[in-house]
Amino acid sequence: MAGFSWYLSEGFQVIIEKSKEAKCSLKDVQLRFLCPDDLEEVRSLCRDWFPIEYPQSWYEDITSSERFFALAAVHKSQIIGLIVAEIKPYLKLNAEDRGILSRWFASKDTLVAYILSLGVVRSYRRSGVATMLLDVLINHLAGPVSQPPHEHRVKAIFLHVLTTNNEAILFYEKRRFRLHSFLPYYYSINGRCKDGFTYVYYVNGGHAPWGLYDYVKHVARIAWRGGGLYPWLWGKLRTALTIAWHR
Repeated sequence: MAGFSWYLSEGFQVIIEKSKEAKCSLKDVQLRFLCPDDLEEVRSLCRDWFPIEYPQSWYEDITSSERFFALAAVHKSQIIGLIVAEIKPYLKLNAEDRGILSRWFASKDTLVAYILSLGVVRSYRRSGVATMLLDVLINHLAGPVSQPPHEHRVKAIFLHVLTTNNEAILFYEKRRFRLHSFLPYYYSINGRCKDGFTYVYYVNGGHAPWGLYDYVKHVARIAWRGGGLYPWLWGKLRTALTIAWHR
C-alpha cells in the first residue's frame, strides 16, 4: 500500500481524540507484526490506553500466537499504535455473538475476526494511524488476493465497544461498521458494570440473519439478473406444472 513501508518481525477500542497537529506523516510509519520482544512495551501502552488490566497470558499470546493478527505501527523504532484481532471459528463464538451471521454460515469452515484492541499513542491520534491499521486488517482478510491460512473464509469482523465511547463508535461507523446489538452490563470496570455495543463489518459475502424483506429482495435480484422477474416466475410455474402432470 502506498504511504507507508511494510516489514515483518520474527474487547476495548481506542478513544480517538483531536490533536492540533500530526506528529508524523504516514509515509514515515512502518508496519510489522508483534513479536515476543514487544511484550513489555505493549503492556505499558495498553495500561495507558485501556481501563482494564489484561493478564500476562494475554500479552504472551498476542505477541507470539499465530491465532492473533497483531499488527504494530512503528515510528522512530517506537510502537505508536497497534491492532489485535483474533481469527476464530464462528461455531466457537459466545452465545451473545452467534447472531452476527446468518445461520447459513453455521459451518466449521466459517471464520470470524474479533477486534480485541485498537489503540494509538495520544500524541499521534487523528493522524490516520488507526485507519491505516484497520484497513490493513480488512485488506488482509478480504482483499482481492486470497491470504492463507484464512483464504476468504472470514465472513465478519466484529468488536465490542462501551456505549459511552462516542469517539470510537463514530470512528467505526464512518468505516461502515454496523451496529448489531446492545449488551447490557457487558463490561466490569473498577467494580462497576458498563453497557456495550456490538459492531460488525461483513466481508467475503457474509451477512446478518435475513428477514422476509431480505429474502424477497434476494430472489428478485436473482430473477432480474436472469432476464426479468416474469420469465423467472413463469419458468418456475412451468416446472411445477410439468412435475404435477407426470405424477
